Amino acid sequence: MSTARTTAPPAKPAPAVKPAPAAKSLRSRRDNLHGWAFSAPFLAFFLMFLVWPMISGAVMSLTGKSLTGANSGFIGLANYSEAFADSDMWRSLGNTLYFTLISTVPLVVIALALAALVNMGLPAQWLWRLSFFSPFLLASTVVSLFFAWMYNPELGLFNDMLANLGIPPVAWLNDPAVAMWAVVIATVWWTIGFNFLLYLAALQNIPQQHYEAASLDGAGGWRQFFSISLPQLGPTTVMIVILQILASLKVFDQIYQMTEGGPGGATRSIVQYIFEAGFTGYRLGYSAAISYIFFGLILLIALAQVFITRKRSA
Repeated sequence: MSTARTTAPPAKPAPAVKPAPAAKSLRSRRDNLHGWAFSAPFLAFFLMFLVWPMISGAVMSLTGKSLTGANSGFIGLANYSEAFADSDMWRSLGNTLYFTLISTVPLVVIALALAALVNMGLPAQWLWRLSFFSPFLLASTVVSLFFAWMYNPELGLFNDMLANLGIPPVAWLNDPAVAMWAVVIATVWWTIGFNFLLYLAALQNIPQQHYEAASLDGAGGWRQFFSISLPQLGPTTVMIVILQILASLKVFDQIYQMTEGGPGGATRSIVQYIFEAGFTGYRLGYSAAISYIFFGLILLIALAQVFITRKRSA
């Protein structure tokens, strides 16, 4: 006699208990509180050292504030009117734009050439990278003193080389027609390493399959460079040009240390003129007004570059 065994159906799992809305809201607020707590140090420094100085400078530009304490009241747009009519300011701004133009081109082109040479597979690549990048790590004071000695009219290396070639000596830092070019040479030698590394990293990220396919089609080295490397380096070139223009517009250290803006104001940059107006002429309000005019120019250049970049990528 057999007995039938009945199997009870499996028990269904209990439904997950959803957190109550109040508990969920409490957890969300706790997470937000933790996020604000982690962000608080950065926000404090951001407000203290960026936002507040910008607001304070804008207010100061509307006053006659001076280091002497005289005439520090509100004068409206008088500082801006004076600045737009100041020929020295326009000349300093022209010097800055001229420096930006003649320094940006070699800092981009030479950096690309050096990166392409190293990327070809030269032996001892670590030595080439170190040689090209190490000057970028030097302080501006060291570079300025180094080139000031090399530009010395009587004992400098450059004039000694010219003398060996039968060329008359050049007053590198004392001739208004040559002084800016002398500063540019020093700047290129000093800062080209950064652009070189950016280009080298971009070149090494290009897939080798492109070059192999081009070689099978009979393309030589130059053809591969202009048809594969340069198009692939487009975004990197745009970034380097933007960074270089913004950095060159803010030039101050090497010019002030090598020529002090001379001879006859031929190398004085707009940043140096702002410094002299505020701390030599004691006119902080006027200096702040020129700063905001210069800030507006940089902002316009940056917006134009962004517009051109987006238009090309569209």
